[in-house]
Amino acid sequence: MQHILLATDGSKSAGRATTVAANLARAMGSRLSILTVGGTLSEDVKQFARAEGSVPDALEGFSNQLLHHAKRIAEKAGVAVTDVQSGWGDPAEVIIGTARRERVDAIIVGRRGHGRLTGLLLGSVSQKLVSLAPCVVVVVP
Repeated sequence: MQHILLATDGSKSAGRATTVAANLARAMGSRLSILTVGGTLSEDVKQFARAEGSVPDALEGFSNQLLHHAKRIAEKAGVAVTDVQSGWGDPAEVIIGTARRERVDAIIVGRRGHGRLTGLLLGSVSQKLVSLAPCVVVVVP
């Protein structure tokens, strides 16, 4: 496994996924890239937008915070992060597109805490990734 892609949204399960990705990258001697994808404006981003003065500035600032935090965790685990990036759109589509473009060997994501009905009606990012990704997908609870 030469290249691992960590996709994070800042949730608790994404934090656990960050630790798993960093430990796996260290153990395998793999490159680690970190990606965050914005698709909708969460309440956190809306609050950040009010503080920053504009939605684009808020999105960039919020993404940078998430990426910096994940990168810091990976570096503490002894992994040199090769790339950090943010995207916008449907998270599963952006993650899959990034995995294909960068030819990653594995995607590591957290499992969000959607209820059963929500997961059935909307589908979760992790479910879409497991079904459609061109590589191994590790979903961390």
